[in-house]
Amino acid sequence: MTVDWDLARRIAGKVGGEEPFSRSYLEESLEPDLLELTSIAEKLVEAETGLPSLNGAAKAKVTDRAGWVDANIASFDRLMRPLLGKFDDEAEPGRIGQLLSPISDAVGPKFAAAEVGTLLGWMSGRVIGQYDLLIIEDERPEDQDWVYYVGPNVLSLEKKYGFPPREFRLWIALHECTHRAQFTGVPWLRPYFLSLVDELLNAIDPDPKHLLDTVKQIAEDKRAGKPSGLADGGISALLATPEQKVTLDKMTGLMSLLEGHGDIVMDRAGIEHIPSQPRFARVMSQRRSSASGPAKLMQRLLGFEAKLAQYEEGEKFVHAVEAAGGRELFDRVWERAEHLPTISEIRSPELWVNRMGEDAAA
Repeated sequence: MTVDWDLARRIAGKVGGEEPFSRSYLEESLEPDLLELTSIAEKLVEAETGLPSLNGAAKAKVTDRAGWVDANIASFDRLMRPLLGKFDDEAEPGRIGQLLSPISDAVGPKFAAAEVGTLLGWMSGRVIGQYDLLIIEDERPEDQDWVYYVGPNVLSLEKKYGFPPREFRLWIALHECTHRAQFTGVPWLRPYFLSLVDELLNAIDPDPKHLLDTVKQIAEDKRAGKPSGLADGGISALLATPEQKVTLDKMTGLMSLLEGHGDIVMDRAGIEHIPSQPRFARVMSQRRSSASGPAKLMQRLLGFEAKLAQYEEGEKFVHAVEAAGGRELFDRVWERAEHLPTISEIRSPELWVNRMGEDAAA
């Protein structure tokens, strides 16, 4: 099975559209500003976290929505090859096509492209920055380890809310450089993260029965007035097998830690340089949670509501651990994968604190 990536790009372009508020006289300053501010942010993040990048200086790239979509399609293509091969090798002829369309197996790649294109198109209108790590290590090193900024979205927010451009751009750079520091300053973290992705993909069963049973259950719950569980992680969590749910719990715990830590570092590192920082944080928090109508549905399907909770839970975890043992105790999360908090420990930090105490005593 393959995915029609060209179709995915076209659909993403239509869904993402253009941002009229991005037309600004400040557009010319955007790229040179972000190239400069990424370098400044990287130094501030290293001073705050003590995590020096082992990959050298960060590479910044300002792109439009289509460019952001292309970068993510390239990552999806590399990551999904083993999964798509699994469908080809293990699925009975015609089963995938029968699931996706009553017409023919040829519709399968277009159906997948429509899903990916819709997802990336919707996200391309909201994302302002991204550290790209969803790539395979041994392919095209020149395309790897980039910090992306989606120019039209940055300019739109500056214009819509009257943000001081230099301050806002440094604030964004701090967040993305913190994620880069996490994955390039902790040698084992990136391979560990990619191993979780591989576990999720390897656990996918090409038998469509599980998907059909899940969709049927969602419909029955809806008719009975029961919650569907979409807010707990989106459609991916609902479709997960028992093996995948174990891995998803590990992934959720890790991402909660990284997102919460990222927000805290962004605020601490920028406190002396970004006077407007409290307003940025307030506006962006409101923006995250203010979706309604179709946008709200999309957030639920993709698990974005669960992701929003990750920021808050992760921040609470970091603060609680530091209150119990300072930065020295928190920094133990970077020592090895076994020290990462589970999702239960994220929500009850005292469990992790106790575990680390027992580990030290042993």
